[in-house]
Amino acid sequence: MIKADLHIHTAYSMDCSMSLEQIIARCLEVGINCLGVADHNNIAGALKMKEMAPFSIIIGEEILTLDGEIIGFFLKQEIPSKLSAKETIAQIKAQDGLVCIPHPYDRLRLSVFRDQIFEDIMSDVDIIEVFNARSLSPGSSTRAIKLAQKYSKLASAGSDAHTLPEIGNAYVEMPIFNDKYEFLAALAKGKVSGNKSNPTAHFVSTWNRLKKRLS
Repeated sequence: MIKADLHIHTAYSMDCSMSLEQIIARCLEVGINCLGVADHNNIAGALKMKEMAPFSIIIGEEILTLDGEIIGFFLKQEIPSKLSAKETIAQIKAQDGLVCIPHPYDRLRLSVFRDQIFEDIMSDVDIIEVFNARSLSPGSSTRAIKLAQKYSKLASAGSDAHTLPEIGNAYVEMPIFNDKYEFLAALAKGKVSGNKSNPTAHFVSTWNRLKKRLS
């Protein structure tokens, strides 16, 4: 079995300063041996980490659409932001990737889907993130679990880490896999675990975003 943190960021995101080397070292320290790297609107960091890490890396991207955020997994090419949800999903599927909806009910984020959008896109969604360690909205995880159950979707979890102490705060314990299809089968057998991150981590993200804009 492996421990997969299926939602982290790197210095290639505009609101994160963690280097790839720091992330790998932290994962080895806390026992995370699979990462879903989902930087905001780019896959450069994920591609580079896949070459460096001594454990499994899933190439992902957290894409800001006109309707909310979508994560594409097993991507080969970067997908542009600010398309509609349906257009974004079509581009993920064109790469034979997987569609994941992160933090679906965290109402403190501006990038949350409206319920009607869920109805429109759910037939093309593969995974619902049912536990996000950064989600602050009360009951968001419970609602996400119910959403996954309603549509019979696979459940994932991720720390959404932007700082080193957050890595591994949420993960899925699951069988080892070698490709997208084995990943889906392993995720179906997975067990979600984790704890909420310290809310102050959000302030670090805001500060990183400001620093990068100023520089």
